[in-house]
Amino acid sequence: MGAERLLLITLLLKLGVMAAIAAVLVRSVAFQRYLYNDDRNLAEKFYFALFLSLPLAGGVMIRLAVPAFQAADLSLPGALLLGLTGGYGVGIVGGAAIALPAVLVPHEWLALPMIVLAGTVGGLLRRAAPNQEEVWAFSPFIDLELWRWLRNRLDRPFRDWQALVFALVTGATLLQLELRRGAPSLIYADEPHSFATVLAVLAANILAIAIPIKIWNNTRIERKLEAQRRLLVQARLDALTSQINPHFLFNTLNSVASLVRFDPDTARVLIVKLSNILRRMLRKHESHLTLREELAFTDDYLDIEVVRFGLDKLRVVKEVDADTLDTLVPSMLLQPVIENSIRHGLAPKIEGGWVAVRAHRSRRGGQNRIELEVEDNGVGLAAAEPGGDAPRPPSGEGHGIGLANIRERLRVLYGDAASFEIRSRSGGGTLVHISLPAEEVASPLAGAHSQLPLASDPGVQP
Repeated sequence: MGAERLLLITLLLKLGVMAAIAAVLVRSVAFQRYLYNDDRNLAEKFYFALFLSLPLAGGVMIRLAVPAFQAADLSLPGALLLGLTGGYGVGIVGGAAIALPAVLVPHEWLALPMIVLAGTVGGLLRRAAPNQEEVWAFSPFIDLELWRWLRNRLDRPFRDWQALVFALVTGATLLQLELRRGAPSLIYADEPHSFATVLAVLAANILAIAIPIKIWNNTRIERKLEAQRRLLVQARLDALTSQINPHFLFNTLNSVASLVRFDPDTARVLIVKLSNILRRMLRKHESHLTLREELAFTDDYLDIEVVRFGLDKLRVVKEVDADTLDTLVPSMLLQPVIENSIRHGLAPKIEGGWVAVRAHRSRRGGQNRIELEVEDNGVGLAAAEPGGDAPRPPSGEGHGIGLANIRERLRVLYGDAASFEIRSRSGGGTLVHISLPAEEVASPLAGAHSQLPLASDPGVQP
């Protein structure tokens, strides 16, 4: 009775050791890359075999050095696990590495063929799986509705993959026990003394395979959820950008159309600028660009608007510190704000006005930041909601989509690290203030920007 109790304790400790090994390994980014990649090349298979076989071989060495601690030896379920998660090659190489200490020191000659065979069996099980998801879904627990499980699966046991796993793991376990009984000095195995303890050894081997799979599958699911979250964020950003682009494009085309008949030379210049704008808008995969590039984009837009309104009706002021030009900002950040100022602030004003673009650095809370402002002296906002949003312009046309999109993009990209404020008073113009964490590009020469003739000539200070 004491020997059986000691065996049960040893089996429980084995499960704890296997769980600890699996939990430690999955913290390695390299191991995750090898584990979750179904199309491994030869080098990746070799490294994956080493990752798992080395700690298991260390367990065999601990068992040899400290005979009282047999729970460290997980050679059989470890080799099966290697083949199941890595295939034939990984199972064979890893199994040989696991058995090597037992062969070299106490000359347990049967350990090498037995453990290599177990790795091959694991590879066979992987090959027999209907798909890789079946491997990750492996569980030692059958359905709660036992009758339905028996009816649907055990009528054709070797066509059911999980039943095949049970059968082959049982066969490998019984073979190891028989070899141990016939040649105790040539191979190590647990020593059950009754049918109940044989079942306990079998259950422990199955659980020693299932526990790492469950631990690794949880991490795999988390990785998939994180990837899906990133795709969702990108989809939301693309959707927000798509809401901004058509509105801007239609206004620009109308501006060009108004010039074609009476000033074709200027129209040709503006068409070139429009092509620059469209080219930039097609680069949706770039979520960030330098402030220098963003200002070049807004210059093209402002050049068109200055021609449409006239130099005496629309004046542009740029107060941009040179040390901000190579700071990264979200693409299409300033243009919708400037467009909103012109369309809803200056267009209703008969005498026109000015729009100012400012950028400078600041430091807040120990963090370097870039402060962006777009200000106009237009008619202001007719009403403002708490928090600075501006839902209705004086003309009655809705303009909240563009600004709401910018606010949402900043929230998705930066969370609480960015701020977006609108300050206005009726008849006194509007100021939009954006504060972002300052991020530099790798090279200060990225996105070189040349001043453009129309929008870059401020002429008037507000």
